[in-house]
Amino acid sequence: MPAIDWANLRFGYSDTDYNVRCRFENGKWGEIEVSTSPTIELHMAASSLHYGQEVFEGLKAFRGRDGKIRVFRLEENARRIIESAKGLIMEPIPEELFIEMIKKVVKLNERFVPPYESGASLYIRPLEIGTSARIGVSPASEYLFIVMVMPVGPYFKEGVKPTKVCISREYDRVAPKGTGRWKVGGNYAASLQSGEMAHRLGYSSMLYLDPKEKKYLDECGPANFFGIKEGKYVTPASESILPSITNKSLMQLAKDMGMEVEQRHIPIEELSEFTEAAACGTAAVTSPISEIDDLDTGKKYVILNSNEPGPVVMSLYNKLRAIQYGDEPDSYGWVTVID
Repeated sequence: MPAIDWANLRFGYSDTDYNVRCRFENGKWGEIEVSTSPTIELHMAASSLHYGQEVFEGLKAFRGRDGKIRVFRLEENARRIIESAKGLIMEPIPEELFIEMIKKVVKLNERFVPPYESGASLYIRPLEIGTSARIGVSPASEYLFIVMVMPVGPYFKEGVKPTKVCISREYDRVAPKGTGRWKVGGNYAASLQSGEMAHRLGYSSMLYLDPKEKKYLDECGPANFFGIKEGKYVTPASESILPSITNKSLMQLAKDMGMEVEQRHIPIEELSEFTEAAACGTAAVTSPISEIDDLDTGKKYVILNSNEPGPVVMSLYNKLRAIQYGDEPDSYGWVTVID
């Protein structure tokens, strides 16, 4: 196999040596299987294909300056996929089994964990699907849980630069009290049309409003939103927002920096009061926002007047990255070292 060009990795799928799998059959989870195949055999009537019984997660492993491999907050991902599975009446993968499979697949694919100097990481994608044949809406009785990995480059190849996002009331990502708080494929399918429209117009993503009243900020594309205002870290509170593990981590770091944290409804008009704003998630950590354009009213909310991220967003980004790579102490036990 040719050497990996670590410096030019993209953020996308690539084959690695192994994935790990576990099946729920006859009322119990089986043994962990190690596979070299990138494909699965699936019944054409599987509940995941017809009725959307599918949940997934995204997390990363990092190689530190000391050579050690660290996985960031895998326990939180384990708990979140359990909640997602419960929301879709799927059999939740036990937390201990989830953690064991993550550790195993990272260790098996250790040679794909990028070197420290590259700024790249190993992306980890756990996936659970319903496999029982169902024609008639009902939950499956059998499930397949898979964990795949792939090396990915830094989200910002040219450094962290602010982007513009837009608002349109024509689209909803999820329904009120729907599946928004769970990480399910249907939420992302529902965002494709509006996301592609935003890209065609030159924006990095769509900033959705709440699906009920269209008055408050919701999610920013596939990521959480937060803004900085009068020394406060402000992020939306809503039943239709996926609880981001990155956002949760950033809120704690903001408190450590002496900032007040507010998780509440944010009226769209309040955008004019933010001095910094960003989307946050596993892929980018923080993606600074320079301007938010309301396509329906023509109103432009200019957050930054330069092509550089604000100081608070950048400080939070650097702090979280330093913890992930082991460059700063992990005061909260967020990282798990793979032995």
